[in-house]
Amino acid sequence: MSVTLVEKAPAKINLTLRVLGRRADGYHLLESLVAFADLADTLSLQPGGEAALDIAGPFAAACGPAAGNLVLKAFAALQGRVPGLKAGRFLLEKNIPVAAGVGGGSADAAAALRLLARANNLAAGDARLAEAAPMVGADVPVCLDPRARIMRGVGDGLSAALDLPPLAALLVNPGVTLATRDVFAAFAGRGGGKTPLAGMPREPGALIEWLGEHGNDLTQPAIACAPVIADVLKALGELPGVRLARMSGSGATCFALFASPGEAAAAAQRLGSERKDWWICPTTLGPVEKRP
Repeated sequence: MSVTLVEKAPAKINLTLRVLGRRADGYHLLESLVAFADLADTLSLQPGGEAALDIAGPFAAACGPAAGNLVLKAFAALQGRVPGLKAGRFLLEKNIPVAAGVGGGSADAAAALRLLARANNLAAGDARLAEAAPMVGADVPVCLDPRARIMRGVGDGLSAALDLPPLAALLVNPGVTLATRDVFAAFAGRGGGKTPLAGMPREPGALIEWLGEHGNDLTQPAIACAPVIADVLKALGELPGVRLARMSGSGATCFALFASPGEAAAAAQRLGSERKDWWICPTTLGPVEKRP
């Protein structure tokens, strides 16, 4: 019997996000400092037979039909590039909120590509993995090797991996899903940030101060689509010990940064007692353990 293969699919957090312009085909050009959380979905693959997907976990019901899931789209994209690609049955444990601005679906797709590479004895650096990734989604390339990077263009321009320090964080989602296309539609006509990403410090306190100079251009458009995001940011900004409160990606998930995991955990407990209708998760942003 073949051995079940397992990969973590960590949540992607946009620590900063600038909208620099728009291509003729309508896609927006971005610049974003991306880090990954220790909050993750878990994707396993039992090799053998046709590609299939089962979904479990706290956010399974929000994923919709398995046939449209990015895990199976990742398989189809790689199958078109690797003749005779072997698949099997995937099991996705969905712990990351859906359509929440933290790249859960993209992380799952990237994990599927890594699993398929292992099942088919493809090297982690096989060019066909990198070719398949953007065919599934713009955030899949940065999730393929989940380490902090600067992401540019439409997700196709990735810096070398960055050695960011671990950052104690609190993730909060108010329980609303937000379509990226709606947020970009609301952004139309607005000006983007002007400060380029440069001179990034490596010490945690200095890094958080530096992040304060680089915002998320999609925050106000997202609030226009889902006003509750403003309530989340206000609540985070009022927590004891908070150093920075910001929205991730196109929302609706927001994050707060703290000086220590203890402060983040205490803030989670306090906010959780006040807002039982919000999803609240203390986490750490930073280094992701490499697979064996």
